Amino acid sequence: MHGRPMRLGLVSTLVGIGGYVLGLVVDYPGRAFSVTLAMVGITLLVIGDDWGDRG
Repeated sequence: MHGRPMRLGLVSTLVGIGGYVLGLVVDYPGRAFSVTLAMVGITLLVIGDDWGDRG
């Protein structure tokens, strides 16, 4: 269960970056959310295993 935020961060970052690259080639509605998803994914990667160690 400790690795869940890290896995979710990795997947979110990869999907966000993929959406960003796709948005460079093809205009699609909501493509700005791919940047947001990548930022959230990077944040989850940084938090990583420390997510459940508080308290």
